[in-house]
Amino acid sequence: MDSLSCLRPLGMMVLFGAASGPVAPFDCGLLAKMGSLFLTRPTLFTYIAKRTDLVAMAAELFEVVVSGKVRLEINQRYALKDAAQAHRDLEARKTTGSTILLP
Repeated sequence: MDSLSCLRPLGMMVLFGAASGPVAPFDCGLLAKMGSLFLTRPTLFTYIAKRTDLVAMAAELFEVVVSGKVRLEINQRYALKDAAQAHRDLEARKTTGSTILLP
């Protein structure tokens, strides 16, 4: 668990996505031995299971995007006619960040 070694005591590691595959089993006692560390694996559905929560969080997100506090960066743009190439590039891991299709 090399990732744990970069944490300070009481540090928190958040695991998200699974691009490199599932996390291998490990001894949870390491969390205590390495300084009372915290480890969490959130899923989006837990946070948006209730429609009211989804609507409220979406409104908050759109508000900070419109205000400029959060800037969206689009790394790749493909014409809709090139959707197959966009899929190939995504599958081949040739892209980073956001990719959009344009009409």
